[in-house]
Amino acid sequence: MIDAIGRPQSVLVLGGASEIAQAIVAKLVPARCRTVVLAGRESARLAEAAEAARAAGADVVETVAFDTTDVDHHLAFVDQVFDRFGDFDVVIAAAGILGTQGILERDPVATASLLAANFTGLAAALVAVAGRLRQQGHGRLVVLSSVAGIRARKANFVYGSSKAGLDAFAQGLGDSLEGTGVGVTIVRPGFVVGRMTEGMAPAPFSTTPDAVADAVVKSIESGAGVVYVPSVLRWVFALMRLLPQVVWRRMPG
Repeated sequence: MIDAIGRPQSVLVLGGASEIAQAIVAKLVPARCRTVVLAGRESARLAEAAEAARAAGADVVETVAFDTTDVDHHLAFVDQVFDRFGDFDVVIAAAGILGTQGILERDPVATASLLAANFTGLAAALVAVAGRLRQQGHGRLVVLSSVAGIRARKANFVYGSSKAGLDAFAQGLGDSLEGTGVGVTIVRPGFVVGRMTEGMAPAPFSTTPDAVADAVVKSIESGAGVVYVPSVLRWVFALMRLLPQVVWRRMPG
């Protein structure tokens, strides 16, 4: 159970190979998190993430097979993981892909795949997770959203819309869990300079996986509902929402 100063002892990561998720785990483990379960497609990166958690000092580190788009098995997956490892203090929803806008806006199959990975499939998994957290009566869901979902730009509207859907879903899920002992934190980073964005020109107010991880750990300790990284983006996008559409369309990619 999360202790009096907000430090969790167990974490389940949906999208365990995510660079941001790895950075979060790297900060949680030295602060008393003893059990780390990394869920994702079998890969070298998932295995490396597990090794990093062991090296950081976690007592129990396991990888489990998970695919956000395999919605028919989400309930069974969640039940098996919770039954095997017990209660989880924190569940991090970090699965997702960026995609290439030029391909996505011309390929309906690619668009459907990205939306399933980033939004619909992940939302279905969160329903299953929320059921078990509600049953245990405590815990926190951390959902990695993006400022790209606040107002979709023509340069990345497919990715942005997937995050908009996930963000709205997480807000409603958090409201539905009020009074159950379970909280939801929505994390909205700006452009994250890392593996996913390699080769892309950083946008203004860019951040890093490590900075996002710091903000997430603080949000778990404080119980914050929404976190922007960097924090100035809260005010930047409060203004962005108000721009006339004719101006918004001219925003650079």
